[in-house]
Amino acid sequence: MAVLEINNLHAKVAEDGGERILRGVNLEVQSGEIHALMGPNGSGKSTTAKIIAGHPAYEVTDGEVLIKLEDDEFGEDFEIPEDKRVWNLLDLEPNERAALGIFLGFQYPAEIEGVTMVNFLRTALNAKLEERDELFEDEDEEAEADEGDTNEDAAGYDSSPMEGPADEGEVGVAEFQQLLKEKMEQLDMDEKFANRYLNAGFSGGEKKQNEVLQAAILEPSVAVLDEIDSGLDIDRLQDVSEGINALRDEQGTGVLQITHYQRILDYVEPDHVHVMIDGEIAKSGGADLAEELEDKGYDWVREEVYEAA
Repeated sequence: MAVLEINNLHAKVAEDGGERILRGVNLEVQSGEIHALMGPNGSGKSTTAKIIAGHPAYEVTDGEVLIKLEDDEFGEDFEIPEDKRVWNLLDLEPNERAALGIFLGFQYPAEIEGVTMVNFLRTALNAKLEERDELFEDEDEEAEADEGDTNEDAAGYDSSPMEGPADEGEVGVAEFQQLLKEKMEQLDMDEKFANRYLNAGFSGGEKKQNEVLQAAILEPSVAVLDEIDSGLDIDRLQDVSEGINALRDEQGTGVLQITHYQRILDYVEPDHVHVMIDGEIAKSGGADLAEELEDKGYDWVREEVYEAA
């Protein structure tokens, strides 16, 4: 069990005179839950996602974004000390947030020629595991590591020559190949994808499936999926939706699904639906709220909020 907790989050564009976007967002997502975050263009949905992940384009002016971890969040063999079970993500770099179980699925995934998916995914997994180990090292281990680094630097090495190839990592090639095969079967993906260059020449639907595959490999506590349904035909929408359901059902991942439309929620039934208006969560409810929004739009929510104010 892990909990992503956003408390009174205020943010603006990170430049002098930058536009104020978030005006006190409060939201809580637990492992195994699916939350839909809906709202009109410019309401702050994607900004919220990027701030959770640590995008430098935005400056947080108030509030906190916490990740709360249970002792067995990373498996029975990984013990989390009492004093390291609550972290304020705003104090951490993006790679550190990822190591603690945060994943951001992009609306427009980048294409990277020359890097195969299998190499990218294995490198990402090993980087996450290494970063996580460093975050949870105790002070004595950190001191020993720092001393070792100093000795290696003095000898003229960037890393110890006894460590073997730099790309070995915690998860070896054979082990990762088996893991990737299992995850691709789980998501009903063609294994041929693994040897293609990352997103290069992929259709829009294939790119979105690949985002879900990345989440399946990295096994985040909370996956933030920013409009992953945009531009998908009905077949790809069903494929991506099945992948999101598998993240929750097979891995216990909490999902914050950002979307404009109710249609993906026909296949990914949310536990909670939130409506963001003008940088705030204006209304929350169950799956039926998404259906009401599909019928009536967002104006009635705005009118309801302003009348209450």
